[in-house]
Amino acid sequence: MFKRLFFVCFLVLISCSKDENIEDEIITTDKSARIVGYLPSYRFDLNNNIEYCKLTHLNLAFANPGSNGKLIINDFNDIVVKARNDNNNIKIYVSIGGGYLTDDQASIWSNLIDIKENRPTIVNEIVSFVEDNSLDGVDVDLEWQYVTPGYSPFVIELKSALSAKGKGMTAALPGTTKFDNITDEALQTFDFINLMAYDFTGPWNPTVSGQHSSYNNANQSINFWKNKGISANKLTLGVPFYGYDFSNSSNVTSFTFGQMVSLNSSYSELDNVGLKFYNGRPTIKSKVKLAGEQVSGIMIWELGQDSFSEYSLLKTIHNEYKNLGFKTTELCLD
Repeated sequence: MFKRLFFVCFLVLISCSKDENIEDEIITTDKSARIVGYLPSYRFDLNNNIEYCKLTHLNLAFANPGSNGKLIINDFNDIVVKARNDNNNIKIYVSIGGGYLTDDQASIWSNLIDIKENRPTIVNEIVSFVEDNSLDGVDVDLEWQYVTPGYSPFVIELKSALSAKGKGMTAALPGTTKFDNITDEALQTFDFINLMAYDFTGPWNPTVSGQHSSYNNANQSINFWKNKGISANKLTLGVPFYGYDFSNSSNVTSFTFGQMVSLNSSYSELDNVGLKFYNGRPTIKSKVKLAGEQVSGIMIWELGQDSFSEYSLLKTIHNEYKNLGFKTTELCLD
């Protein structure tokens, strides 16, 4: 219905006016895309290696409440300063939670969000943290067993409080799993969702060696969430800058794309070397094309795993979007 109405309005405007300014507005249909990069605290020392001009969003990961309810994360002031000097349009979010929490962290989160009376405390703390650090929003990255019964009312209340301050809220969710404790109402509160379309196999499944983040996995993830009622403009396709080595089934380990390139630059064009599986540049390009056709951006886990060279996957994403006619940051020239 929207497309039909748009077409009718377009014809009316063209036929009823020859004003050049109006015509210019009509034919300006430039495409845009998000490029979201996570930078975990243990990579903060790589700040000077990151090309923030190639990102629309930067997620600083991860902040978690301590026993006093205050959010804890390594100092990131230098990162904010450099990122904004490099890219004055970048949106910087703090990412809360993470895929792994200690027992104490998990208990604190549950106490704060599962008990209704405690939720205002953590909501106010998060909003204050964002404001005090001049950040643009919050990325909610509580996963799996940490998505407890209080998750949905928590994110609904958090969204309301953040919106009142003009701040954004996103989420990171698995490629093909909708947690039982996330309601449809809660899903719709997120400005957009970063799809973790990776880790379809790994150390937890050592006998299933192979690609943990294939093109088909990406396609499946997009279709899964669209079928859950999430629109394309609210989906960002996650890609990995790492892989898994299945050479020893009793000890499957991870490695970075940067490490593979340091071994041999030709490995940047491959998706596996022996039983080491990852995403090389051709696959990343194909996923950017898929994202351009199906969703509204690319998400990266994580920036510190890149090759800071001509073979960079971030550079590949940036340039492929440009080749496809998409606007991202319009900053970096290469």
